[in-house]
Amino acid sequence: MRHLSITFLFILLNLSTYATTVHRTLSGSVTDTKGETIPGANLIWLHTSTGTSTDANGAFELERAEGNNQLVVSCIGFNTDTLNISSEQEYIDITLSEGVELQEVNVVARKAGTQKIRNSVSNADLISKDELFRAACCNLGESFVTNPSVDVNYSDAATGAKQIRLLGLSGTYVQILTENIPNFRGASSAYGLGYVPGPWMQSIQVSKGTSSVKNGYEALTGQINIEFKKPQNPEADWVSANLFASTTSRYEANADATVKLNDKWSTMLLAHYENETKAHDANGDGFTDIPEVEQYNFFNRWAYMGSKYLFQAGIKALNEQRTSGQVSHGGHSFRNPYLIDMNTDRYEAFVKQAYIFNKEHNTNLALIITGTIHNLDATYGHKLYNVNQQNAYASLIFESNFTDQHALSAGLSFNYDRYDQDYRLTNNVADTPLKAIDDEAVTGGYAQYTYTPNDKLTLMLGLRGDYSDMYGFFVTPRANIRYAPNDYVTFRASVGKGYRTNHVLAENNFLLASSRSIQIDKDLKQEEAWNYGFSIASYLPVCGKTLNLNGEYYYTQFVNQVVVDMETNPHAVIFSNLNGQSYSHVFQVEATYPFFQGFNLTAAWRMTYVKNEINGILYEKPLTGRYKGLITASYKTPLGKWQFDVTWQQNGGGRMPTPYTLENGNASWDARYKSFEQVSMQITRNFRRWSIYIGGENLTNFTQKNPIIGADNPWGDAFDATMVWGPMHGAKGYIGIRFNWARN
Repeated sequence: MRHLSITFLFILLNLSTYATTVHRTLSGSVTDTKGETIPGANLIWLHTSTGTSTDANGAFELERAEGNNQLVVSCIGFNTDTLNISSEQEYIDITLSEGVELQEVNVVARKAGTQKIRNSVSNADLISKDELFRAACCNLGESFVTNPSVDVNYSDAATGAKQIRLLGLSGTYVQILTENIPNFRGASSAYGLGYVPGPWMQSIQVSKGTSSVKNGYEALTGQINIEFKKPQNPEADWVSANLFASTTSRYEANADATVKLNDKWSTMLLAHYENETKAHDANGDGFTDIPEVEQYNFFNRWAYMGSKYLFQAGIKALNEQRTSGQVSHGGHSFRNPYLIDMNTDRYEAFVKQAYIFNKEHNTNLALIITGTIHNLDATYGHKLYNVNQQNAYASLIFESNFTDQHALSAGLSFNYDRYDQDYRLTNNVADTPLKAIDDEAVTGGYAQYTYTPNDKLTLMLGLRGDYSDMYGFFVTPRANIRYAPNDYVTFRASVGKGYRTNHVLAENNFLLASSRSIQIDKDLKQEEAWNYGFSIASYLPVCGKTLNLNGEYYYTQFVNQVVVDMETNPHAVIFSNLNGQSYSHVFQVEATYPFFQGFNLTAAWRMTYVKNEINGILYEKPLTGRYKGLITASYKTPLGKWQFDVTWQQNGGGRMPTPYTLENGNASWDARYKSFEQVSMQITRNFRRWSIYIGGENLTNFTQKNPIIGADNPWGDAFDATMVWGPMHGAKGYIGIRFNWARN
């Protein structure tokens, strides 16, 4: 059947209630004056070494210090507070002030927009809404401008497809989650970064290396989890909106509204419209540098927050029209232009349900059910690729903190993918389109044990087993350890395995916008890799402020891999099983320091070394930068009226796929590309309920010359749009307005 209608419903889990031991522990939460939770806040009994930090949800549990009832609470950007805690008190909600009143002047301190989640056993960063506001952040793909760990690169120079790169490897090895639900897989992976509007996001969590087995087996290099705005959130605005326009004739409008029906029920509607109205050809090669894109995107969600029963449900609908290719202008006039046209319809529905049996021990049972229909109809010249992807996912999860030291999470899951495909891989219209059905059902279960003997040590061991009707039974082991001997340094280490099924055409359909033939070997194996990681996070007092220093190293080693071979034949892309070695080494250092009131600066440097073996030769992975440097600074004036943000990037050079020799004896392209710099900047003026921002991207005006090989004859066999490694459009300016009507 061409279209599969899926109805589903499904959980809200991960409601954190923290266990307490009578008269021996104190638990609670730490929030700011707006009610927003504060991860990484420090709590310590006065004149002792007994302390802890709040987790990602701002919650904490702290062992009582005998004979001491004064608790010191501190966090960067907030006023330190000392509280008197009675010996009988077991729970407390703490509010830290972000400002100090001096007569009629309010001096506001700042907390970092990106924070290392100190209590997390994995190496995880929290990108808050404040950090997202530092740039245009029109969608998920544009939300990592100020992040040193995540790169977003064009996959080709013709369609505008983008992919995330984490730990030196492409985004298909990164598990994308939306509120801890696996998402944007298969046909949506090439363009899914544009399906998440920036104003819809509340925060982003980036976890590097192996992570929890709770969300499946697919995270080979890490996870990126997106948290959307939620109607049950006390700080959710009644109404908010964002209008955006750029010098490339891109226009966007976003709006959301929250209705609180009663003390338990609430709903929210989010809407997004964007239109890149004009075809651009800045380098004059006759091809658009930025595709024309028109998108409609809607999301309606509901929530019921009872004392024991929790319920969330939502439905999303998206339509996107994407066009690019040759454009007639100036000296260009085409009788038979090479055009690319892509129409996408995407529908998602989910239900989350959880029942809490024991709040003291966070004992709960949760059920998640979700389904997606993704339909893409695309033409590339005379080539075509049509796919209807249907996905159904269900997860049943049990969790409990049996004691302060021992916690267990266990569950069952089911995932089904079906791809109905029609395609023609040549420009010969006489060729009959081929049909293919690709489906896989995977049933699995997991158990994850967390041991926390004290606030210094956390050990998390996970094991899951899954059965695929394509690949049989396989096991995913993972382990994470966190050790913080004191308040100044935290060590983390991880090791684990990941798997994934490669859907070649669905995930790489943008390659059809090239004359390279696509050759797919038979019996491609399931991809399998080990990942090893080690990191050090330090918090050093320097001149009355905290200097954050982080260092990390990750090694990914493939056991099986679907190799994208662009070396054997320069006029083909060959997908084959790995026969030899394939690995990546990534080393990164990062420092953040608030030099003075309202000013934060982050500097980072990353080295990447990725290789895989093809035909007995170990190649450096093409189109992958060897290094990246980043400096990003932000300053907000004392009253918070003005904010200034600037980011500088140095993108290292790398290797190109093996070139071939032209008839004139020249190489088809250079063997390597050089490093390049990019600068972005934004100025924001804040008012009571609205703000206006103006900024620029790629202010160095650097562009890759001739990103499309053979652009003058796209119908010939030398046409290649896959050689892209840098920006294709020069400096761009933008302006936007944000409005919010808060509940309070």
